[in-house]
Amino acid sequence: MKMLPSYVVVTPVRDEVRHIEATLAAVGTQTHLPARWVIVDDGSSDGTGALLDRHAASVAWIDVIHRPDRGRRAPGGGVMDAFHAGLDRLAQMPWDFLAKLDGDLSFEPEYFARCLAHFAAEPALGIGGGTVCMREPDGRLRVESVGDPRFHVRGATKIYRRACWEQIAPLPRTPGWDTVDEVCANRHGWRTRSFGELAVVQHKPTGSADGCWANAFKNGRANYFTGYHPAFMLAKCVKRVRRAPLGVEAAGLFAGFASGYWKRLPRAADSATVRYLRRQQLRRMLLRPSIYG
Repeated sequence: MKMLPSYVVVTPVRDEVRHIEATLAAVGTQTHLPARWVIVDDGSSDGTGALLDRHAASVAWIDVIHRPDRGRRAPGGGVMDAFHAGLDRLAQMPWDFLAKLDGDLSFEPEYFARCLAHFAAEPALGIGGGTVCMREPDGRLRVESVGDPRFHVRGATKIYRRACWEQIAPLPRTPGWDTVDEVCANRHGWRTRSFGELAVVQHKPTGSADGCWANAFKNGRANYFTGYHPAFMLAKCVKRVRRAPLGVEAAGLFAGFASGYWKRLPRAADSATVRYLRRQQLRRMLLRPSIYG
């Protein structure tokens, strides 16, 4: 019998006591279990750390790391600091695939086995993952973010093939990391995509802890870090003007993006990746083939 590829999981969490048990149950019932699951408690104050310790005490392949409370949320950067702390714990461990998994998700028992089957069928697939959904009051699933680019895999559930990872690592410790990795991978000839038939249920909306304006501002700043072409960013803002609350998301996106220029912040992506992304965005605007579809 052919041995299934090995995978390891890193999960940064902060104050997820309401949701982490669903994720623990989902991973614990996988038909193909991870070789190691490192959960990084990033300064939780709601009992998340104690809950994780109790669970890990009876599961040999779960490793919990506790980081001190920095006293504030740090969108993007804080998650990546915690993620890299988990990676350090795996430094000497062999693996074929690496998963970055949020702590407010649930999914079917065959989720990871089916994800890895996609990678086996597509040797050029470098980054993949399930489709993040929210459960409606009537029980139906709704895709959490409709209209994501074809190449995008949500940061909540990314799986990296090792050969791809070694070309794109380390991930930047800033907002926008979850686009930089995909653009860089595509620049190196890898494909990246979500698996439409594999639903991952997210138990709280993305950005719900920040509010509409703050979340839009954060995303605009992330687009700056990533290296978006200003013309592409302007078109993106115009497209979002009519979203409720009227104009708030568009204004927040533009303000966040412009603030990067105002503060002369460094890009998260290297210059070659920024040039590649901007070429792809211009091609998209000219209706020519691109990584956007």
